Amino acid sequence: MSTATASPPVNETPPGTDAPKKTRGKKKPLIALLVLVLAGAGYWFFLKPSGGVEEPVPGEVVVLESIQVNLTDGHYLRLGLAMQLTEGTEEADGSKALDAAIELFSGRDLDEVTRLGQRHKLKIELEETVEERYEGEVMGLYFTEFVTQ
Repeated sequence: MSTATASPPVNETPPGTDAPKKTRGKKKPLIALLVLVLAGAGYWFFLKPSGGVEEPVPGEVVVLESIQVNLTDGHYLRLGLAMQLTEGTEEADGSKALDAAIELFSGRDLDEVTRLGQRHKLKIELEETVEERYEGEVMGLYFTEFVTQ
């Protein structure tokens, strides 16, 4: 007498276990996410506001009188500046730019102001300070004279 246990059919689940979950519920969040991504991309490429900052238009160039700035060890720097005004700016008093230059260059070593890379960094720092002090009226700064002794 052999007793064989019958195995459950392949499509049926054994008693006491839950039926397999359907994947239909998992697809809805994925579809919703895909719709949101596509809507965002469409907005970005077709409907986004252009709210970019307009580049200033160059206006008149104002040449300032040269100044002498004391460096360390008895050296000095004779510095001439010109300011590139933005279009619509009638005139600009150069005293703020000259004051910023004196503050930046005074007391520096001769080697520090004459090395090309360092001089360029100092010019960029001076430009940023001048543009900030003139609140959009100045868009650039040029050295017209740069003599050390």
